[in-house]
Amino acid sequence: MHLHTPASADYQEPSVAYLDILRKAEFRGADLVAFTDHNSVQGYAAFSRELATYELLASLGRIQPDEQVRYDEYRRLLTKIKVLPGFEFTATFGFHILAIFPETTSIRKLEHVLLELNVPEESLEHGTGQLGATTDVLTAYEVLHESGALVIPAHVNSTNGVAMQNMPFGGQTKIAFTQSPYIDALEATDLESASRRSTQRFFNGSKPDYPRRMHVIQGSDAHRLNRDPNRETNLGVCDRMTEVQLPEVSFEALQALFHSENFSRVRPYRPAQDPYDFIRSARSEGESIVQAFHAGAPKRRGRLSPIVRDVVALANGHGGTVFLGLSANSKEPVVGVAEPSREIDVLREDVARHVTPPLDVSFDVGATDRKQIVIVSVPDGPDKPYAVAPGNIYVRQEGETTLAVRDEIVELVNGALARAGSQPAVELPAPTEVGAPEPPAKPRRPRRSRKPAAESAEATTLDSTPNGAQPESATALDETLQTLPLPRTGVEIVDSVERDGMIYHSMRDLRNLKVIHNVTRESARHLWQYAILQKEQHPIQPEEVAWHGPRGFWKAYKPRGHAVRFNLVYRDNGDLRVFYGVTEDGLDSEWRQLVPHEYQP
Repeated sequence: MHLHTPASADYQEPSVAYLDILRKAEFRGADLVAFTDHNSVQGYAAFSRELATYELLASLGRIQPDEQVRYDEYRRLLTKIKVLPGFEFTATFGFHILAIFPETTSIRKLEHVLLELNVPEESLEHGTGQLGATTDVLTAYEVLHESGALVIPAHVNSTNGVAMQNMPFGGQTKIAFTQSPYIDALEATDLESASRRSTQRFFNGSKPDYPRRMHVIQGSDAHRLNRDPNRETNLGVCDRMTEVQLPEVSFEALQALFHSENFSRVRPYRPAQDPYDFIRSARSEGESIVQAFHAGAPKRRGRLSPIVRDVVALANGHGGTVFLGLSANSKEPVVGVAEPSREIDVLREDVARHVTPPLDVSFDVGATDRKQIVIVSVPDGPDKPYAVAPGNIYVRQEGETTLAVRDEIVELVNGALARAGSQPAVELPAPTEVGAPEPPAKPRRPRRSRKPAAESAEATTLDSTPNGAQPESATALDETLQTLPLPRTGVEIVDSVERDGMIYHSMRDLRNLKVIHNVTRESARHLWQYAILQKEQHPIQPEEVAWHGPRGFWKAYKPRGHAVRFNLVYRDNGDLRVFYGVTEDGLDSEWRQLVPHEYQP
């Protein structure tokens, strides 16, 4: 999907013929390729003209023997390989974007799109990647999408990529560049990397700031026919390809796949003797906010099925994948599913009967360790909240599916109303101000309260709360939170009050900064319960913290079946704000520096 031709000014072998490119593609096993020269379609146009010339000469009976040989070779190759037109556009500040079009698109239309993107007319024939100011990235995405192209930011993790490291733009810019609704996929150079920081893992939907899960592909970005023997990274035609599972080899089928929530049908291409194992790669990431694992068929079926609950929880979030036939622990053997088609029929019936409103879930069968695995792909539900009949609403908290509490249900309802352009159905209470008690469920004054938003460095018992404290407005509090270097996963206990001998906590979800009130040790889900037990039984002592300025590393722990999590601390005007259960995904570069070496990825 990323092949340059001699029409690119920086092509290293200008004498290479288009027929040679197709022969090399056939040798490498390609079914579909795209010609994507720099800011030009002259390569695809030259290829089309050559083929059209042979067709005309043949129809007139004037074709020469050597021309007939080349024409026959073209026809043979084009029955095996589909060639799509496109270009690699250079946006303002030098970012590269692949635009790939249906094969029926005319050269005139392609050049019109380039002119609309402010590519100088005199540059259309030069194939240069060095242009002045053209069109900014976000506008280019929209223009290309409206023109009918597949929009794929090129080599996003590398030079001229919109997600390259040390990009001289703020985080919000990077988010916009990689989460735009006009993007169809991302192209990366590290699709086969096992690193926890690979592009595919970064954009798997688990990052709080990057909730849209992205299809990630790879391409050769070939500027020569064969790999450079003196520089292994200087690839030749189809030396780095993507394998996709499609019902047919066509632009439309590829577009439909990229628009779907099925992420199990895209993987790096490897020869048959060394296939890429998508399921093994997913398992290495473990349980997360976007994927769940079940070693065997659930003992409870129907509305009590844990898989049905996972489906609802993922749909109420940003979608995800459920794997049936193996656990999340890579040290345990793969169980597999003996009759996957039968299991899929049962699951499909359970989802259709017990999930409301209706949800379009897809089912596939994959394989790992020679065992068949059922893959359930869940979309980001358009009609939230989803429930398991008669009305149980589930959400996903990191790697755990739990019943939603009241505040979470209100958020889901208000979010759905906002998408529909309606007013919120219920106003959530504003998070409490520092020193203010949580409003009680009953009309009585709480007797004692801890300092909210932190645990005092001096006190480990419940402190008295001044009377008359009023809740801070949500807007003012949001502005305050934006100035603090909060991790982006985990929870914070922002307030604790005692009523009738029971302690009630207000928990802030650091993914979205929403506060859930009236949580007790008994009613808390796993992560919340862990945080409450730590606060009530093992309150933090400043001398236990490894400090680096106002930030501190307290401890690490590893829940069963999950990745290592961290408890972090921040000094805020004399108080200690404690962040429990922070995952590696929630660390910015400064927080990551505090993590001991043995926990670094």
